[in-house]
Amino acid sequence: MPEFHPGDWVETAVDWLQTHLGWLFDFINTVLTGLYDGINAVLSGGEPLLLAAIFAVIAFWLRGLLAGVVAFVGFALVDSFGLWGEAMSTLSLVLAAAVITIAIAVPAGIWAARNKAVSTTLRPVLDVMQTMPAFVYLIPGVMFFSVGTTPGLLATIIFSMPPGVRMTELGIRQVDGELVEAAEAFGTSPKHTLTRVQLPLALPTIMAGINQVIMLALSMVVIAGMAGAPGLGERVYAAVTQVQVGLGVESGVAVVILAMYLDRMTGALNARVSPLGRRAAAKASAALGGLRFTRYKPGTAVALCGVVILALVAGGMNIAGTSSDSEAGGSADVGKGKQLNMGYIPWDEGIATSYLWKEVLEQRGYKPNLTQLDAGPLYTSLAQGKTDFQTDAWLPTTHAQYWDKYGSKMEKLGAWYGPTSLELTVPSYVKGVKSLADLKGQGKKFHGKIIGIESSAGEMKILKEKVLKDYGLEGEYKVVSSSTSSMLAELKRSIQKKEPVAVTLWSPHWAYNAYDLTKLKDPKGSFGKGEQLQNVARKGFAKDEPTVASWLKNFKMSEKQLTSLEDKIQSGGKGQEQKAVKDWLKEHPGFVDKMAPVPGGKQKKGKDAGKPVNMGYFPWDEAIATTYLWENVLEDRGYKPNVKQLDPGPLYTAMSQGQMDVQTDSWLPTTHEQYWRKYKSKLTDVGEWYGPTSLELSVPKYVKGIDSLSDLKGKSKEFGGKITGIESSAGEMKVLKKVLKEYGLDKEYKVVSSSTSSMLSEVDRSVKQKKPVVATTWSPHWVYSKYPMKKLKDPKGAWGKGDDIHVTAKKDFEKDFPELYGWMKNFTLSEKDLGSLEAAIQKGGKGKEKESTRKWMDSRPGIVDKLAPVK
Repeated sequence: MPEFHPGDWVETAVDWLQTHLGWLFDFINTVLTGLYDGINAVLSGGEPLLLAAIFAVIAFWLRGLLAGVVAFVGFALVDSFGLWGEAMSTLSLVLAAAVITIAIAVPAGIWAARNKAVSTTLRPVLDVMQTMPAFVYLIPGVMFFSVGTTPGLLATIIFSMPPGVRMTELGIRQVDGELVEAAEAFGTSPKHTLTRVQLPLALPTIMAGINQVIMLALSMVVIAGMAGAPGLGERVYAAVTQVQVGLGVESGVAVVILAMYLDRMTGALNARVSPLGRRAAAKASAALGGLRFTRYKPGTAVALCGVVILALVAGGMNIAGTSSDSEAGGSADVGKGKQLNMGYIPWDEGIATSYLWKEVLEQRGYKPNLTQLDAGPLYTSLAQGKTDFQTDAWLPTTHAQYWDKYGSKMEKLGAWYGPTSLELTVPSYVKGVKSLADLKGQGKKFHGKIIGIESSAGEMKILKEKVLKDYGLEGEYKVVSSSTSSMLAELKRSIQKKEPVAVTLWSPHWAYNAYDLTKLKDPKGSFGKGEQLQNVARKGFAKDEPTVASWLKNFKMSEKQLTSLEDKIQSGGKGQEQKAVKDWLKEHPGFVDKMAPVPGGKQKKGKDAGKPVNMGYFPWDEAIATTYLWENVLEDRGYKPNVKQLDPGPLYTAMSQGQMDVQTDSWLPTTHEQYWRKYKSKLTDVGEWYGPTSLELSVPKYVKGIDSLSDLKGKSKEFGGKITGIESSAGEMKVLKKVLKEYGLDKEYKVVSSSTSSMLSEVDRSVKQKKPVVATTWSPHWVYSKYPMKKLKDPKGAWGKGDDIHVTAKKDFEKDFPELYGWMKNFTLSEKDLGSLEAAIQKGGKGKEKESTRKWMDSRPGIVDKLAPVK
């Protein structure tokens, strides 16, 4: 038989849908998320015990006093587990899914009951929906909507819909045909026959279907926790992946309590809404005689009053108790309450660093959301921009498949640990075993076995197929596959008994901090080279969040620090990760400030702090950028800078008269030669900070085959025969005529004089439309940071030599400001940094130059210390 893979067609279809129906998925996402958020806001908005009382009143109304008491005790138990928020999130998911499912299933069931063709068509569809493995529904959900609430809701709706449709159809079909015929004989319309005869009589069966919808929805939202859906499913998934028995039991009990409550309440609701149900309840109550009071249920009005009163009290307490939980304040409030979405794989170092960053970001005023996911959904979410960053990318090998697939939609923010290593380990009290070679001949000491982890783990494959063979240990040792938790349990037991044991381990791992262990050396390199642990973010994160991105880029942890943090978290127990992080940070004072330095905060003051400094600038891009840069730096160092814009002539005159102290944009020896020659004896050349400058023509990088001025010859049609220039009075425009003549372009191209802003507008328009354009530009300029422009080489040197940009000052500047003189004398700025600063100021807009510069500085922690060092 030839191979047949319909899965390939499905993947192709998914890609097509993602490309062409993104708007539809956005709409569905908005509707589903909005419904969930609305329900969750109500259920999570009050005091847990008051909400438990509301649930108890509903149980009292539907089933009686005993049911109300049991319901209250059950929900109080969930609260005592510390799982109230997760339980309400799960209940919100169930209710949101149930509302949508019932709204679709009941009409579909009615239609199927009244139309045989529809019933025949729906039956195989419902078979597929109900028998398809539930996990499969998560895959397209994650592809279309990323991780989170929406894929969980969609999978839940699809999985739980079949019984709603089938039971509705069955209930209507089971209504006695003679009753329907009698209704029709008396002239009842089909519509009224349905609403007044069939639906009331079919209601018990329909309610049974709704009960099954809710039960299946509850079972599915737990599975949806694998795709990042919030609630108890996330906790159960974490317990399974991290082998946390206690957490698993507590989360499981909470799910059982929810399931029992929903099952009993939906079952009892039939007795309230169905005529047959009410009749059966009345007969049962009458049969009790004098014991009728034990089945007492309050009337609907009484129960509703109780619910309303409790809801008002809960809402009032919530409003009264509202306050900011943020620990950030003052200069530490960098985030200003901004939300960041973090994801992590449940590996020890991923858990440790993710909760560490969660705590640090909260201290800095952000609101991070942390979600546990498997590697596949996490990288998919990063690629789709739903998750901002994660800290545990093992590259270049372990996570290579995800990077190869999604690398173009993500960005690396630097390695924070490496290289990692795989190894065999023995307790330090085992003497004479320091390397893998030392294991040979000592099999009896270790009972001939090496305790391994999961058989599917990559380390186990390397150990069995290569390491044992390379060191001649095959036959002497048997590798016992187990699980990571079992391996650690065996290691702990052996250490307690002081018995020899050899286990598979890796670095970094908290076991090295918890126990005194020896990593066995691998002189033959059989385990291979280690990897780097990297921070990886969605595309554009560094641009959107430059401060956080810079913190992540500079983040480092030593093995000792990381393993001690992991050990602290392990000791703290499940659910106490962030508390363990806080305790660890108390033991490592200063770590937060080093990890996430507050931009502009707690700066050292300069020796001349308090002195006013008069700075002048003329409105050239590099002058604006460097002047506002130094204004911010000087303020951080305690100076009092005064900034004033002037034209070059008045500025040089003011400096020569001592009325201005310093300026950063002297183009020497050519452009400003006239001012320097006139006032040289009354000025100070502090030093050059950039050079040489250059004049040039530039084209977008997507224009192929044109890299120098020579390449323009014969290509005028491609550019419409024109070169977009600036002001006709500019010196560059005069030199350009000479340049065109030198390269034989003067008759082929026409230079269109305009203005600098018009030239930049033409570049912007052309780049957006991917059209060729030739423009007059110069370096330094922010155009090279904002647009993909390349400078055309000038092999004949027709443009001439460039200037250097100097800091110049009044004559007594060094005497009056010795500290500042030293800083500015050593000042340099690369073309890349200058261009990005100019681009940031352009993006910020007029009047926000200082603020934009500060934001640029914030993305480069340590720049103040670099420009203005204070001992």
